[in-house]
Amino acid sequence: MRSIMTKIIALTNGTKKGQIVKSAAALFRQKGFRAASVRELAESLGIEAPSLYNHIGSKGELLQEICFGVAKDFTEHMLAVLATKESAADKTAALIRFHIRKMYTDFDKVYVSDNEWKQLQKKPAEVFLSQRRAYENSLTEIIEEGIRKKQFRKMNPRITMLTILSAVRGPEFRQRHKKEFSVTEVEDNMIQHLLNGIIR
Repeated sequence: MRSIMTKIIALTNGTKKGQIVKSAAALFRQKGFRAASVRELAESLGIEAPSLYNHIGSKGELLQEICFGVAKDFTEHMLAVLATKESAADKTAALIRFHIRKMYTDFDKVYVSDNEWKQLQKKPAEVFLSQRRAYENSLTEIIEEGIRKKQFRKMNPRITMLTILSAVRGPEFRQRHKKEFSVTEVEDNMIQHLLNGIIR
């Protein structure tokens, strides 16, 4: 048991559970939650599958930790942005930057939370969806504020919200071009395109 614990600890500067969750996110992204097995996860960590259950209750528990961990990060950032006295445009820009940066730093977890949340059990899925809707509603309210204060053009705020989130959630761009563009360059260009458009 001592050697098993050492192997997990050696993989991370954080907690053993944190490393397991990180490895699970990578596996779930690559294979999908249903196709991924606890045995494969244990192999990626260099331990026996039965030993993994010393740290987790089930594969579903790991998916729940991934989804709610990502939701917590985005919710906390949204609350911090809402607490500022910045303009609606600056608040929206801050949210766009955070989304893109999370795609660069926690891609596996964000991808899994966006694409595998439907595999959650019924009650956790309902709570997760409620948190996602609250985030979307907050962004919609920021856009509505921008329209009222004539910082944004008059447009359908919900469609605008969905357009922004669809753009920043897309994983393909990040995966294909992460070595070509810096995260700051992607942030700056995405904000320019989404907030100012491309027509001169």
